[in-house]
Amino acid sequence: MSRSVAELDHEHLWHPFTQQRGWVEEDPIVVERAEGTDLIDVDGDRYIDGTSSLWCNVHGHRHPTIDAAIREQLDRVAHSTMLGLTHAPAAELAERLVEIAPPGLSRVFYSDAGSTATEIALKMAFQYWRQRGGQHARRTSFVGLAEGYHGDTIGAVSLGGIDLFHGAYEPLLFHKHCVPAGDAAALGAVLDEHGEEIAAVIVEPLVQGAGGILVQPPGYLRRVRELCDAHDVLLIADEVATGFGRTGTMFACEQERVTPDLLCLGKGLTNGYMPLAATLATERIYEGFLGEYEEYRTFFHGHTFTGNPLACAAAIANLEVFEEERTLLRIQPKIRLLHELLADVAAMDEVAEVRGRGLMVGIDLGGHDPSLRMGHRVTLAARERGAIVRPLGDTVVLMPPLAISHADLTRLVEITAESIREAVASATPAEVPAIHEERSASPAAQRRDAA
Repeated sequence: MSRSVAELDHEHLWHPFTQQRGWVEEDPIVVERAEGTDLIDVDGDRYIDGTSSLWCNVHGHRHPTIDAAIREQLDRVAHSTMLGLTHAPAAELAERLVEIAPPGLSRVFYSDAGSTATEIALKMAFQYWRQRGGQHARRTSFVGLAEGYHGDTIGAVSLGGIDLFHGAYEPLLFHKHCVPAGDAAALGAVLDEHGEEIAAVIVEPLVQGAGGILVQPPGYLRRVRELCDAHDVLLIADEVATGFGRTGTMFACEQERVTPDLLCLGKGLTNGYMPLAATLATERIYEGFLGEYEEYRTFFHGHTFTGNPLACAAAIANLEVFEEERTLLRIQPKIRLLHELLADVAAMDEVAEVRGRGLMVGIDLGGHDPSLRMGHRVTLAARERGAIVRPLGDTVVLMPPLAISHADLTRLVEITAESIREAVASATPAEVPAIHEERSASPAAQRRDAA
């Protein structure tokens, strides 16, 4: 079974963010089922889901409350368009999202992925100012952060700032102003010079995920909000990765008491069960699109599966579990345990730096030669020990489900530490630079020092 699936995969599939030449030389893990915070392969081997199935699983796999909600919705309707129609799951979920979101966000526009959520936000911001008219119509540009990531559609890529992911598409992208992450003075300078032509600033609050789990300095998000207000510029908060408890609160914005004009959600919204994303807007933004039919102030954007009833039912159940299991309260000791365990990892000779907030962690191994695939070596070693981790280059990312037990969290960190030692030891001494040099010279360290 395992071999036949692998053969079919190697013959026909094209995987995301994967160099296929190397992939087809590997014998992949074939996931057959899942249970709690474990993934189980076709041979019955269990693995701690150390990446929450790409940062989206919150309460564990096969949660009975969410399973039941989807089954119940299947007995009603699996899909119905929201163009000219509505349905209960979409309306109820919108109410619940407004209730838990930062105050002032009152409208919900659905899509199916984090990338589309940010694409919608940038189009809303652009069209909002255009419809204001007069000098406001000049607001056609955006500001993003270096090492920012907002998805892989063209608009979202234009707002991003990771050359490795985005550089190849530069001729397709629109221009944006890019400022160093965490540097409020640099953002202020750009807004001072170009504020009258800027529609919005987009940030990943507190932690930049795909950039390498880069943590922003305290007070930075609040200062960004203040600068946007001073220049009458909209603020887009991309909480696709940081939302739903990842940083310790439901949304990262809460920790600095910031309400963005547009809030992008995805990943943990359905506990990873169904593709669903949402862009929340203030009433001010919403009212900018109201008018007579012949004025054509409509937001001309939508998707076939916008507000899919099955996905909305899963999301409602997901939020119910947050309340019933007091998830946000119960993760606080796990967060403390995780960062206590990471203190020993940070002291390892093989590790340049450990960064993190809440249950989002990046372990930087330093700037090794890319041909060594050091992060990938750690991934393979961790699998042999019973855990799934995923690197961003030479940064090993840990982002377990919020439901992970204290014992499995401890085991996950231990496995990661052992796998790092094995991966570095498997390279020849000439291939591995002195780690004390990397601690000061790594890009992550440079970004930290600059902040």
